[in-house]
Amino acid sequence: MNGQGMKAGVIGAGAWGTALAQLLAADGQAVTLWALETEVVDAINGGQENPLYLPGIKLAPSIRATGAMADLGDCDMVLVVSPAQHLRDVVRQAPAGVPLVLCSKGIEAGSGLLMGEVARAVQPTSPIAVLSGPTFAHEVAKGLPTAITLACDDAVLGAQLAARIARPAFRPYLSDDVTGAEIGGAVKNVLAIACGVADGAGLGLNARAALISRGFAEMTRFGLARGARAETLAGLSGLGDLVLTCSSTNSRNFSLGKGLGEGRSAAELLSNRRTVAEGAFTAPVLRDAARAAGVEMPVVEAVCALLADAAPLGTVIDALLARPLRPE
Repeated sequence: MNGQGMKAGVIGAGAWGTALAQLLAADGQAVTLWALETEVVDAINGGQENPLYLPGIKLAPSIRATGAMADLGDCDMVLVVSPAQHLRDVVRQAPAGVPLVLCSKGIEAGSGLLMGEVARAVQPTSPIAVLSGPTFAHEVAKGLPTAITLACDDAVLGAQLAARIARPAFRPYLSDDVTGAEIGGAVKNVLAIACGVADGAGLGLNARAALISRGFAEMTRFGLARGARAETLAGLSGLGDLVLTCSSTNSRNFSLGKGLGEGRSAAELLSNRRTVAEGAFTAPVLRDAARAAGVEMPVVEAVCALLADAAPLGTVIDALLARPLRPE
């Protein structure tokens, strides 16, 4: 499977979806990009740009935007890049029987299902893969070096999809641990909020390093309880993505946390966003799932308290620091 004579679809024309469309179109491959907003469709088709979500990037001429899901019907591979909490409705409208590569990171509210579990429930005839790892959209769109995890239960299909997606500066590493890849991507979004809080509150780099390492311990405990493999969580889709998103305001979750650390409310910060900070929606779902599984996740609990405005920032920080001493 290569791009010659084939057509890829991308559902979701935010920054990441647009960057992936640009990646796939780099070799001249035809790409159909579905967008919710009419102004995004018009901007891409009229000027090969997406100034709303990915400004400053001239898009390949082989990308065609559409607002009609039916236009994806002739695609032989579809990348799903919708917000996690809308993935069920979006996948339900996707073409049936076509490989779906899920690029959304989160856990569905209400059901507690991972994105792959949601997709399989609504599109049982479609093979499922997960693309997850340390990626900022603008860097991928510019062709800067990137490595990422492509997880798929079917090794043959996974190899075909990897060959289809790979580019000279975009290197997918194959895994058959779909659960591990998904849990890494979902949990790191919540931990990035915590690291942003530390930055906004001026707690220093020591505190950030502690949150990353202890947060990774929480990710690992939860992932193992859900059947993930430790080596997946220590790879690109887990630790790799955690390090990136916990270190830069280019991360929407980190910047949300930074605002919380500066004393602003979650309601104010979330109401002013056009883009989605997935960690804000994943945090309470993750907390509840961890409690049900008997997994201790104190950093996640602290993030939930701040998002719900359940306690002042100082109280939440003091509670974390006052936890009983324990072996690492």
